[in-house]
Amino acid sequence: MKKAIQKIRESRLSLIMLFLAPAATFYLLEWYTHNPFETMKTTPQVLNLIMFELLALLLFAAFGRLHVALMTETLFFGIYGLVNYFVLNFRSVPIQPWDLLSVGTAASVAGNYDYTLDRQALLVVLGFALLLVLEFFCRFTLKKGTWKLRLPVAASLVVLLGAFGLMFHSDEIVEQKLRLYNKLFTPTTISYKNGTALAFVMELRYMSVDKPAGYNADTAAAELAALDETGADTAVNETNASGGEQLPNIIVIMDEAFSDPAILGSFSVNQDYMPFLHGLMAGAENTISGWLSVSVLGGNTANTEFEYLTGNTMAFLPQGSIPYQQYIKKDTPSLASHLASLGYRTVAMHPYNASGWDRDTVYPDLGFSEMYFLPDFQDPVKVRSYVSDQSDFDKIIEIFENKGDEPLFLFNVTMQNHSSYTESFDNFDPQIEAEGGSQALNNYLSLLSLSDQALEDLISWFAGQEEETVIVFFGDHQTTNSVIEPILKQNGKSSSTLTEEEQADRYKVPYFIWANFDIEEEAGTETSVNYLASRTLQAAGVPMDGYFSWLSGFAAQVPVISANHVTLADGTFTNADDQSELLSDYKGYQYYRLFDSSAD
Repeated sequence: MKKAIQKIRESRLSLIMLFLAPAATFYLLEWYTHNPFETMKTTPQVLNLIMFELLALLLFAAFGRLHVALMTETLFFGIYGLVNYFVLNFRSVPIQPWDLLSVGTAASVAGNYDYTLDRQALLVVLGFALLLVLEFFCRFTLKKGTWKLRLPVAASLVVLLGAFGLMFHSDEIVEQKLRLYNKLFTPTTISYKNGTALAFVMELRYMSVDKPAGYNADTAAAELAALDETGADTAVNETNASGGEQLPNIIVIMDEAFSDPAILGSFSVNQDYMPFLHGLMAGAENTISGWLSVSVLGGNTANTEFEYLTGNTMAFLPQGSIPYQQYIKKDTPSLASHLASLGYRTVAMHPYNASGWDRDTVYPDLGFSEMYFLPDFQDPVKVRSYVSDQSDFDKIIEIFENKGDEPLFLFNVTMQNHSSYTESFDNFDPQIEAEGGSQALNNYLSLLSLSDQALEDLISWFAGQEEETVIVFFGDHQTTNSVIEPILKQNGKSSSTLTEEEQADRYKVPYFIWANFDIEEEAGTETSVNYLASRTLQAAGVPMDGYFSWLSGFAAQVPVISANHVTLADGTFTNADDQSELLSDYKGYQYYRLFDSSAD
């Protein structure tokens, strides 16, 4: 009798744990990065709890053992939450569905980060450990012969979970009925307001790209073809800018994590960390310079590459997506393919692993005929664990000196300034010190200083060359919040309290277009990456195809467009969702170029 009573009590406790443990798992997951009771309303909390309970029931039906089901769910979300915590710290954006395609790239640089937990995260880890111990003693087990019943129950729960998830792919349900936060261009906010798991489920709907309203491939092709012919009449003919017979060489340097934190507010340093660049941007001769809006922060370098090389914008693609890994699966029109059609030798260069962001398969699809990666750099000088910008730029000169008679288009992605910035190295002696700065900020500024010195050497060398050459330089993104927080603090701000317009400054990096021949100077010009290739062609005096010609004209109406914000010609600060009619032609042309067209 006592055993029977004891068994009933254990069953009741197990039943209670079946409902309490998934709830505890959900709240612990959120606590890794934020307080869910402060950021989440009641509705998203309830929806998340339902999802976690359904998953626990599914696992119980599948395994037949309660402790196995509960521990599986808890262990998975405990590990997922921990990884998400570090991802958010390293790049200021949480894990998104598209990151599953980038595991290899992330693993290749994983050893260069600091994996220290703050107090809150450490307590959450301990909370997960305690929960796992409690779940281990939930020994309620279904009888062996119940599998015939468990199988249809599990199948029904799979269908129910699927239907539950699909519900969040309906704008009407999300916006009007549930009133969930749905601004996908703010991935961190959507995660905080809707919950980590629910936000992930909502973003799954954007794994594919829908055709724009009213889109017709034949119409887009015809309109771009017409623009191509018009552009040929208005562009400089196929000679160089000074009337010579050969088109100028074009060298593009996208410098890893290069930015100027001064755009976020004033701060004091012991010496200028980029005197050469600051001089160029002050109105140097034969130089176009200003601020470049990008679509990423702290990571996802490949998206800035994509925007520059194709003229496409991430504003029309799912927030967090990686076009290199999702959409470029065939020959795709780009600046490289266009220049190749004009007789350029097209070279892509990156002093790191060829497999990063699938570059070794993407670059040929974009029209590059040659590629150079880390093994092609012989005994380079390294700063910390990465090839220095100085050695990287020396490789540019080497390729230039051996290029032959063809004009050269070289696209170079550097690696020197990649995070993390918290460690010390024997081969890196930081020289820049910011007042009130952290070690990470001082290290970051010192790396920028090294890049500035290498850049000055490169420009000086090309200034002495006879062949006309254009050099384009820009950063791929700013560094993470943790590095620049001391600067924000000195200016009475913090990364968590920035207004939308202040947040837009976190997506701005310096850029310049320099030539060793006469071009019209500009300083302080604001633009975005999607326009920079057309500006490159215009400055170099190279004929543009229809798409780049159209972009060159459209920039006058919408000077800045990125995944984060849009700036209109009159200075209006807005976003792509609110300007759908104005941007409709752009959306159609981009869809055609990315999905229905092929490279020249």
